Parts: sequence; C-alpha cells; structure tokens
Amino acid sequence: MILDQFILTKNKVKEPSYKEVKSSEKPIRSVVKALSWRFIGTLDTLIISYILTGELGIATSIASIDFVTKMILYFFHERIWNLVKWGK
Repeated sequence: MILDQFILTKNKVKEPSYKEVKSSEKPIRSVVKALSWRFIGTLDTLIISYILTGELGIATSIASIDFVTKMILYFFHERIWNLVKWGK
C-alpha cells in the first residue's frame, strides 16, 4: 500500500556518514571571504589606531600587522568550522 511504500522508501534513504560529508565551501571561497572581511576590519583598526595615537604611520603599521595575522587566523577558523557538522 501507499503507507508501506512510504515506510520502505524512508528506510532506504541513507544519511551520509561523517566521513562522506565534504566541506561545503572550497578553500578559495574562504580566502576571498577572509580578504573582504579583513579589508573592513583593517579599515576599522586603522581609524581606531589613528584616533588613539594621532600618528598615521603608527596606525598604518598596526593595521598592516592586524590585516595579515587576522586573515590567516580567519582562514583556518573557517576551514575548521566547515568540518563541524553541528548546525548544518
């Protein structure tokens, strides 16, 4: 009957195992997201550093270091979260 077919079909549908689930994003997407976010974050850091120090050179140095380190940290943060099954 229809109910039997529904139950049989439902039982045949297999959830992918953890090992079968691949990352939902390619690494290049994470890189582009990291770059776009870092431009926004670096501008924020530059402005705050300038307000606090009053020196454009120091503010630029702080923002440059901030840009590189946080972009790298964000990339690895994204890649690790892509491996987490929770919330998907």
